[in-house]
Amino acid sequence: MLGLGNIAKKVFGTPNDRRVKSARPLVARINALEADIQSRSDEELIAKTRELQDRFGKGETLDELLPEAFANCREAARRALGLRAFDTQLMGGIFLHQGNIAEMKTGEGKTLVATFPAYLNALAGKGVHVVTVNDYLAKRDAEWMGKVFAQLGMTTGVVYPYQPDEEKRAAYQSDVTYATNNELGFDYLRDNMKASVEQMVQREHFFAIVDEVDSILIDEARTPLIISGPSQDRSELYKTLNQFVPQLAEEDFKLDEKTRNATFTEEGNEKLEALLAEAGVLPEGQTLYDPESTTIVHHANQALRAHKLFQRDQNYIVQNDEVVLIDEFTGRMMKGRRLSDGLHQAIEAKEGVAIQPENVTLASVTFQNYFRLYDKLSGMTGTAATEAEEFADIYKLGVVEVPTNRPIARVDEHDRVYRTGNEKYAAVIEAIREAHEKGQPILVGTTSIEKSEMLSQMLDKAGIKHNVLNARQHEQEAYIVAEAGKPGAVTIATNMAGRGTDIQLGGNVEMKVMQALAADPEANPDDLRAKIEAEHATDKDKVIGAGGLFVLATERHESRRIDNQLRGRSGRQGDPGRSLFFLSLEDDLMRIFGSERLDSVLSKLGMKEGEAIVHPWVNKSLERAQGKVEGRNFDIRKQLLKFDDVMNDQRKAIFSQRREIMDSEEVGEIAADMRHQVIHDLIDQYLPPRAYAEQWDTAGLHKAVVETLNMNLPLEDWAAEDGVDQAAMRDRLIEATDGYMAEKESGFGAETMRQVEKQILLQSIDQKWRDHLLTLEHLRSVVGFRGYAQRDPLSEYKTESFQLFEGLLDSLRSDVTQQLSRIRPLTDQEREQMMRQYQDQQQAQQSQMTPEHEGAAGGEASAEAPGFDENDPASWGNPSRNDPCPCGSGSKFKHCHGRLA
Repeated sequence: MLGLGNIAKKVFGTPNDRRVKSARPLVARINALEADIQSRSDEELIAKTRELQDRFGKGETLDELLPEAFANCREAARRALGLRAFDTQLMGGIFLHQGNIAEMKTGEGKTLVATFPAYLNALAGKGVHVVTVNDYLAKRDAEWMGKVFAQLGMTTGVVYPYQPDEEKRAAYQSDVTYATNNELGFDYLRDNMKASVEQMVQREHFFAIVDEVDSILIDEARTPLIISGPSQDRSELYKTLNQFVPQLAEEDFKLDEKTRNATFTEEGNEKLEALLAEAGVLPEGQTLYDPESTTIVHHANQALRAHKLFQRDQNYIVQNDEVVLIDEFTGRMMKGRRLSDGLHQAIEAKEGVAIQPENVTLASVTFQNYFRLYDKLSGMTGTAATEAEEFADIYKLGVVEVPTNRPIARVDEHDRVYRTGNEKYAAVIEAIREAHEKGQPILVGTTSIEKSEMLSQMLDKAGIKHNVLNARQHEQEAYIVAEAGKPGAVTIATNMAGRGTDIQLGGNVEMKVMQALAADPEANPDDLRAKIEAEHATDKDKVIGAGGLFVLATERHESRRIDNQLRGRSGRQGDPGRSLFFLSLEDDLMRIFGSERLDSVLSKLGMKEGEAIVHPWVNKSLERAQGKVEGRNFDIRKQLLKFDDVMNDQRKAIFSQRREIMDSEEVGEIAADMRHQVIHDLIDQYLPPRAYAEQWDTAGLHKAVVETLNMNLPLEDWAAEDGVDQAAMRDRLIEATDGYMAEKESGFGAETMRQVEKQILLQSIDQKWRDHLLTLEHLRSVVGFRGYAQRDPLSEYKTESFQLFEGLLDSLRSDVTQQLSRIRPLTDQEREQMMRQYQDQQQAQQSQMTPEHEGAAGGEASAEAPGFDENDPASWGNPSRNDPCPCGSGSKFKHCHGRLA
């Protein structure tokens, strides 16, 4: 019997059905314009773009322009790429423009879908960002879809690591810019560390379309982007602690695999304390519980985590004497990304490779807060429905399931559950053999490199030819994916999320043509293509006859979404297909999340070895377990966001203050306001309101004025005069200091004074912000313990971080005022020395900036000019202000050695 909810859905349709239905009239209006747009010349398509831009400028909304813009874009794609968008692709584009996540199955052409809302929103002239999961896809999509935008008279840019600043700035000025989430985030941070507006590369954050939105906004949301510089070297401490961890017994520590945490027990602490004291690491009489031992305890915990929670070939690989992390969601190597808080160094000590110095944070932001900067955000993926609550809660994004162009013909079978891993893998090999022998291509999904290589060895023993796609085979990825749809092909993949290429039944024609042309450059391309297409058609018929692509998964992932991504590789565009999951009670998910009950049930059933249980109830119970894990991960991300939101408000205040200073021609007013506020504070401190003159601390005020304002004023004489109150003292002090600074300005010259003020303001802000970030990190690490005292850690963090920020602003005003009051015009010799010191500092900072996430910092350096001498300006030649600096830094001369010359 149907429940009330199901009856309502049958009568009124689901909310998703209603969204899809509401888009159909718009699609009909776009289709009605097709004949008219097709009759136009290439020049007229570009003229249509200019017309739409003019109409937007005169007040028409993007919603009103949508049908004509989409029709124009569809025709441009047909001419540029030979692809005519389906109605479902137009529908996906409509939902993206409306600021939703469009859930579209694999093979539905999401790359083309993004061009429609990108073109429409680019008409506003503020730039559109299309975000991809890796640099290869950013470059590929920009080159591929750039042909469509060129047909429409629009420019396309691509942003990638190590890109020169001028080129990067031009890419951001394009109508549509393709970039990875990492590079966008790092450019935002780097821009807010620059010394002038001209050096910044990004413009406003108007509209972003995020491809593989679930991977970027959910899977990677827990890891903040960090730009850091080196701190003190603690290599010996890592090595020492690394020797002690293997000496610990099981009762010396506790592991919590659910939260991926490891802690010492009381016995473990005592044993570690004795070992450290014996090695001389812990001074005599000092215990691990003393405040002085905080650093040692922290690194001991990281050494324990490195040994017990991070496994080689699963969480990382060792390559070229370097620990390279593996992305647990995509199975890719993340070169350049490092774990923070000394954990990466602990793993390096464990593996015996060179230990890189630990870093201190210069700037950081989470993806959650970066993407919330955009006026409008949207995204595409094959799997978002399971995380719809999180998208709505954190990003205010709705999820709309877009219908497939053709009905899905894939058969999703119930999971097969075995008692042991050995039984499971024996059944997997047998299932692969059966499918291989009948010519069915098989995609085998595994959860780690280690398991993919173990399965590969088992297939070698069974004599089954196959390919392995994991982080080690990163370079051959496109070739392996192109081959995966051939008859009888067996492909083992660590993870198929964000691969950016579909598995086509019968193989990939374009890849075969490219390979054939590379092997025989003299061949006629047309004849070669015709021959390959004929072979491909035969192969495709064989594969369809064998049942299409068979997706065989060797265990379930923590997230249902990752499982659905793997399943979705089969059955693209109405192709036949099959998916089946093989599980065992020894799998991580089953073992960690309560398989005891299931094990006892299987025992009672008296299952024989090699027998599997196949039942819808098992699927349901597993999905419930996955739902619990997803919920816990959501809570972790939500908690991270609550803490980061506190810092985000402060980050916005600091970054906007920096931008205001860089934009302002009259920074003298900002410096004067700071100086006046410092005087107000000094008067309040030493001459308190409602206090009698005899209670004033005039001597203390005099000392503070000398220290902070660099002026020796007759304050005691002023205070002795009749009728002088606090307000009069304040006004006299302000008048005296304003006159003093005016004298300085006449000595420097107005323009030079403004440059000096701007430089001191920016340097002071950056230094204070760096120190503040470090303090907040320490506060964050200890505030959790307040929970034991029945105090809410988040409330404590908010209160204390606000007080710290207030202190930052007070000390910033005081420092800037003090520095400006002590400056004087330099002699020629002093100016040269200052210039050298400042340039050394700038170059050191640029060379040391390290993004602790995939990506890179700074532009490319060029060669140093012959005969260049750091200390002799005569050897620099006569570069113009915008020429590259002869020192080889890669910066313009005016931003480098020419800054103070």
